[in-house]
Amino acid sequence: MLRRLAAQKEPRLLVVARAAKEALVHVRSLQAARTAPPPAVKAGARPARTGEPMRTIYDAESAEVLPGRLVRKESEPPTGDPAADEAYDGLGSTHAFYAAAFGRDSIDGAGLPLDATVHFGHLYDNAFWDGKQMVFGDGDGEVFGRFTKSLSVIGHELAHGVTQYTAGLNYRNQAGAINESMSDVFGALVEQYARGQSTEEASWLIGEGLFTDKVQGVALRSMKAPGTAYDDDVLGKDPQPDSMDAYVRTTADNGGVHINSGIPNRAFCLVATAIGGKAWEAPGQIWFDALSGGSLPPACTFSRFAKATIASAKELFGDDSHEHDAVRAAWETVKVKA
Repeated sequence: MLRRLAAQKEPRLLVVARAAKEALVHVRSLQAARTAPPPAVKAGARPARTGEPMRTIYDAESAEVLPGRLVRKESEPPTGDPAADEAYDGLGSTHAFYAAAFGRDSIDGAGLPLDATVHFGHLYDNAFWDGKQMVFGDGDGEVFGRFTKSLSVIGHELAHGVTQYTAGLNYRNQAGAINESMSDVFGALVEQYARGQSTEEASWLIGEGLFTDKVQGVALRSMKAPGTAYDDDVLGKDPQPDSMDAYVRTTADNGGVHINSGIPNRAFCLVATAIGGKAWEAPGQIWFDALSGGSLPPACTFSRFAKATIASAKELFGDDSHEHDAVRAAWETVKVKA
C-alpha cells in the first residue's frame, strides 16, 4: 500500500507520495526488529503493582527522534491531546486483554513497561513496534488520519512484540505472513475484548476508521473476507487472498507477508465463527498456545502452523471436541494441508 502511494504523481497526491516514501524508509529496520532477540527488561523497570500496566507516552513533535518529550506517565490524567490519550488508553486495553485472556503480564509475560511516542515525523503514514516501543504517525490527512485512532492497529503492532518474545517467527514468506496474521488476530481480539463484542458482533476489520472519507474502503484488512477491505482509485484493490487457491508468490513485501496473511486470518475467523461466543476465549487460547508453545520453527509454514493449532485444540479440548473439529475444518476451507 505504501509503495503504491509513494509512486503517485498527481499534483494533489504529491504530499501523500512524500509521506509514503518517508514511511518506507523505516521498513527495513522494522522488519529486522520483528525477528531480533527480545530486549532485556531493565532492572527496577517493572511496575510496583505486579500485573498492572506501566505506560509512558512521549511526543516526538513531528521529529523522528525517539522517544521525544514526556507527556504522560502511568496514572496521570489525560493530556487533552487525542493522539497521546488514545495511545495511553490503547496500551492499557492491550495490557488488560493479555492479562484477562491468557494470564500474561504485559507483552513479554514479565511486566514489560509499555512506552509509546506520538506525532512521529511529518505527515507520517504508519504505526509500528520498533522492538522496544510503539511509535505513531499522524497520517497525511488525504488518505490516512492519525494512527492512534484504531485500537486494532495498536493491538496489532504490540502483538509483534508478543511474537518477538515467544515464537520469534522470521519476517519473510509464510513465516512472515503468520507473524502478520498473529498480529491481526490479537489486534482484533484486543478490540473485541475492550468493546465486549461477541464473534457475531465483531467487524473483523483491522484499521477501521484510519482512512479519510476520500478513500473508498473500510479498513486496511478484513479477516472475515480478505480482499474486500478497500477498492480505491489511489490505493487499488485489496490484494489479500482468502485461500491457497489464490496464494500470491512475490518477492515484494518480504514475500507477501501483508498479502498472504489473509489466508491464516480467514482460518482464525472461521474457527471463531464456528465456535461462537467470545473469540478471545477458546479460539484465542488455541492460537496463543500454538504461538507460545515452543513448537514453531522460525521459518514456519502455513502447514506447520495449522498442525500446531490442531494440536493445541486437541490438548485443550480433546480430539473429539467441537473446537478441534472447527480448527480442522477451517484449515481445510482455506486449502492449507495440515
